[in-house]
Amino acid sequence: MFLRKTIAVLASAAALSLGVVGTAQAARTITYDSTGAALYESDITEAVKVWNASVKNVQIRKAAAGTRANFTIVSDPGWPRAQPTTLGNGKIWMGKQAVDQGYYKIRIAAHEIGHILGLPDIKPGPCSSLMSGSTGGIPCKSVAPNAAEKSRVERNFAGTAKADLATVEDAA
Repeated sequence: MFLRKTIAVLASAAALSLGVVGTAQAARTITYDSTGAALYESDITEAVKVWNASVKNVQIRKAAAGTRANFTIVSDPGWPRAQPTTLGNGKIWMGKQAVDQGYYKIRIAAHEIGHILGLPDIKPGPCSSLMSGSTGGIPCKSVAPNAAEKSRVERNFAGTAKADLATVEDAA
């Protein structure tokens, strides 16, 4: 009997340490300010919905007027890019150049938010990888992160993985 209880306790501890089972924790909430990207407001809103439906350890909300946001999103005539500072914080530029070339605006926003959530570019990559960015091709309308991308964000916000927070400028 003692041996069975010891084995059960050790198995539970191992499962927790490996992330096989988790402890209940509240999702971290991060906020954004998109007043500088009003032209893309509906696309940004849709991209945020995609991320909120895809991951549990972090949720993204629009910052209340007059409050400081974790990250800002602005319009820019150049190529889209993100500058993460710390995990969940930074700045995104919704670049008009990619929009004018025909890239899907919701995918652009979701991809750049992925950088704020600690994801690097995966290039070259298929359309099924959100973080493949422009290498997914102009016709690509896939906006959801794949299983590996979701898992990495979950680990980033559970504190069990190191996020990639380099400045990211997506190339055409």
